[in-house]
Amino acid sequence: MLKNHFKLISGTANKKLAEEVAKILKVPLTPVEIKKFHDGEIYCRVLESVRGCDVFIIQPTSPDASLNLMELLIMVDALKRSSPDKITAVIPYYGYCRQDKKTKPREPITAKLVANMIEVAGVSRVITFDLHVAQVQGFFDIPSDNLEVIPLFAEYIASKKLKNVVVVSPDAGGAARAREFGKVLHAPIAIVDKRRPEPNVAEVHNIIGDVKGKTAFIVDDIIDTAGSITGAANILMKFGAKDVYALATHPVLSNPAIERIQSSLIKEVIVTNTIEIPEVKRLSRLRVISIAPLLAETVKRTHEGLPMGIVYEEMYKNLEKKLK
Repeated sequence: MLKNHFKLISGTANKKLAEEVAKILKVPLTPVEIKKFHDGEIYCRVLESVRGCDVFIIQPTSPDASLNLMELLIMVDALKRSSPDKITAVIPYYGYCRQDKKTKPREPITAKLVANMIEVAGVSRVITFDLHVAQVQGFFDIPSDNLEVIPLFAEYIASKKLKNVVVVSPDAGGAARAREFGKVLHAPIAIVDKRRPEPNVAEVHNIIGDVKGKTAFIVDDIIDTAGSITGAANILMKFGAKDVYALATHPVLSNPAIERIQSSLIKEVIVTNTIEIPEVKRLSRLRVISIAPLLAETVKRTHEGLPMGIVYEEMYKNLEKKLK
């Protein structure tokens, strides 16, 4: 049982995830009033005392990224002015993470800007899942945890008891992620030779590695317009893959992602609930794995000052047993 000075708050971006975490932790969500003025300004008021409390806010900056980010900042400000002990921002999907460096003159580094805004607002610690670029964690000058979902996906793959599996990165930038998956699953990897001439436009040219006759699992952090994974699936089948599955942590699913997935050669798309998926975007071939148990354990251990490493060690040990 968590101590009395623990508070769990949810924004509007993913209330279902927050409710699931609260249920696991056996604590109520602290009530908060969030509404908009006619001109779109956001108003927030926490409806019970948080003085001296260890407060956790669950609010991904999912679509609409700017709106949900602003809501997070306003919630933090409301809390900061109410004398809590600490404020931890749980941001399952950290928006603007793709803008992590300058590739052309006069471009912003928005991932750093957002990190600055979160710190200045008054956040004491940040918890995220599967950042698009791991070094974004270093943009924060406060403690930050970038949690992996590899064990959750790997356990799902292991449950299928498939033979002759290959882990595929949809581009060279995701090779490290594919290697981690491959290491856990004791499977080889392949890399799709993809070029991106402009944002949300991907051109697939070739495959580096052997996929012939194998069940291919494309692994990525984000499915946005689904151009990358569907293009990769097409070329994998062209190079002789038996079946193609796609794994991605964050289901952004911007238009025309749903149409592309529906008409693609992908057998199943496996994602997590870091972003709430509207009913209209749920497909028969879309499988959602909940991060709530892992997030609840992380929140509990952060509150109690306990390490998370032992949890991951146990998860990987159990996974190893299933793979034998």
